This record gives sequence, structure tokens and C-alpha cells, in this order.
Amino acid sequence: MSATRAARAVLDVDSPPLGAVVGMIRGDARDTAAAGFANTTGEPMTTDALFDIASVTKVAATTTALLRLVSLGLVDLDAPVSRYVQSAACTPQATVRHLLQHRAGLWEWQPLYLDDRDPWVQIDALPLRYASGESRHYSDLGFMLHGRIIAEVTAMPLDAAIRELVTEPLGLTRTGYLPASDGQLIAASGCGDATERRMVEAREPYPILTHRRDFDWRVGEISGHVNDGNAFHALHGVSGHAGLFSTVDDLLTLGSALASADQHVDLWHPDAVADVFRDGPDAGQALGWRSERASIDGREERMLWHPGFTGCALGFLPGDGTAVVVLTNRLLATAAPATTEALWRQALPVLLGDAQPRTTEGTRTP
Repeated sequence: MSATRAARAVLDVDSPPLGAVVGMIRGDARDTAAAGFANTTGEPMTTDALFDIASVTKVAATTTALLRLVSLGLVDLDAPVSRYVQSAACTPQATVRHLLQHRAGLWEWQPLYLDDRDPWVQIDALPLRYASGESRHYSDLGFMLHGRIIAEVTAMPLDAAIRELVTEPLGLTRTGYLPASDGQLIAASGCGDATERRMVEAREPYPILTHRRDFDWRVGEISGHVNDGNAFHALHGVSGHAGLFSTVDDLLTLGSALASADQHVDLWHPDAVADVFRDGPDAGQALGWRSERASIDGREERMLWHPGFTGCALGFLPGDGTAVVVLTNRLLATAAPATTEALWRQALPVLLGDAQPRTTEGTRTP
């Protein structure tokens, strides 16, 4: 393991992020390192820095909470979504499993904050974009709906449910929504709503269904508030698709626990773990997690991982006890930023000490 070399490697790409924190855990051995800066004022990055992990929320919070609910017998992955949310814009055949596989036919993204209606009213009223169950289309709206399922089943607000189901049982003391302003270092995640504004104005990569285009877009550096526009403007910072903040150590603890899930039968039933970690009908997609092969110590192993738009990623090797974390503020690059996947693949071979894993491409959304 060499977290220091990996952190430097992340900053040695074209148009690098301002700063990076990387880490790896194998059994009892943990290695973390920081390089560069946390923000545009030049504050040095540290391994204690808190990051907006963007779509890593989908797996670190939402998928992991659903794993617990399945283990407790409170959610059936093959039950129709309507069992838990009757008004959901899904066909009667669409199941919770379809949502986790991004196969429920929902829109990938819409700027819900451009409509004055309640965001759930909007989501429920959207027509399906694709036929349910036929193909994978990475959907933020699907994971917003997952967060709603968790809230309905637990009869709690989503942030409270994630605390009870995930962060408190695992001792993740610095992971959660809506970080407090108590002097802790929070890495800046980007500059305003520039990306989403371009998506709305260009209507790319998705058509925009609302006619409204004027909005009080955020400008300037974002720090301590979620970068994702729907999570911030429409959902008050708490969502199943984005909004979680965490540190390298907390994410390594989570990844290690998932990588050695058989040692945590008090949290996850082995049958539920096997089901959630299993690859689905689409190449490179498990339930919630992405799936690929990684080379470590001269052997190929299966890795589950997920990237986030802000430049963060979490991965682990099921049954191996190994987890890897890459956290960056890539959107603060001075030119067109490197993708999260490119940064992940820059760090991974250094941390694993072996060859690059095979690339699995996915649709990018904010």
C-alpha cells in the first residue's frame, strides 16, 4: 500500500483537482494520505477533511440501508415499488430490484428546482422515459425514490434512518447529511451551479421537461453545502441519490465492513448480502454498486465500487476485507476537469500494487 504515492498520482493528471485524499484498508492495515489544497484559498488538504461524496451516497447510504432493511425482513427486493410508495411513477411490474439496477424506466435527471411544486409531486407525475425492466439507464430519480422507500418503511426522515441503519451501527461518527459548521475542514466541491445551468440551457444530455429557465443559480465556491442541485434546492440537502458528507477513514471503515460482511451477521443476513452483491443482467452493474475485475497481488478479484460527480469514489473486494477510497475536489480544476473515473483509475493500481482494472463505463449525471 502506498497512499502517499497514490495521492500524488491523482494530482499528476491533465487538469488535476486542487487536492486529493486517498486510502486503502486490508485487514488491520490502513493507509491514508492527503495532497494539494482543500479550497481555492490555498488551505492545505488533510486526511481529516470532510467531502461531499455526491453519488457515492447511492451506495454508502441508500444501498447499505436497503441491505439492512432486507436483512431485517422489512423490504422485499422483488416486491413492486408500489408496495412501499403507492404514488410512484413506476409500472405495476417495477420492483425495488429494478430501481437498484437502474432498470425501472425512470428519467435519468430533471431539474426539479425549476418547478414550484413539491418535488415528490413532480417525480410522481413524470411519464416513464423507458420501458420498465428492459434496459439500464442510470437514474438519480430512481435513487431519490429509494430514499423515499427507506423513509416510508422506517417511518423516519431519511437522514435519521441512515443514522440508525448505517452510520451509528458502524461507528461512522463523521458521516452524514448537512454537516455542522464547527470548525472542521470541509473540502470545497465546486463553483456554484455552473454544470447544471449548462445542462438546463443546452438541454443536454437530457431533454428538460419544464419550460422555466430562469433561476437564482448559485455562484462561487461551494463548501459545507451539497453540490447537487436537486439535493440542495429541492430536497433540503437530504436525498437518496446525493447529499452525504464523509471522510476517508469513515468510508474505509464502511468499505471494510462490506468487504467482510460475513463477519457482520448482526447487521446483514448472508442471503441478503449475496443477493445485493450479485451482478445483475447488465454488465458492470450489481444492485446499486458497479462491478468489475481488479488485479491485486497478481490475482484478479471482483470489485464493487461507485463514483461521485464531485470527484469521490469508494470500492471494496467482497469477502477479501479490502476497501479503497479516492476523494478529490475535481470540479475546482483550472481547466476541463478529469472525470472521477479517470482519477480513480490513476490511484487504484498504485494502491493495489498491480495492473489497471477493466473499465466499466456508465452514464454521467450530476
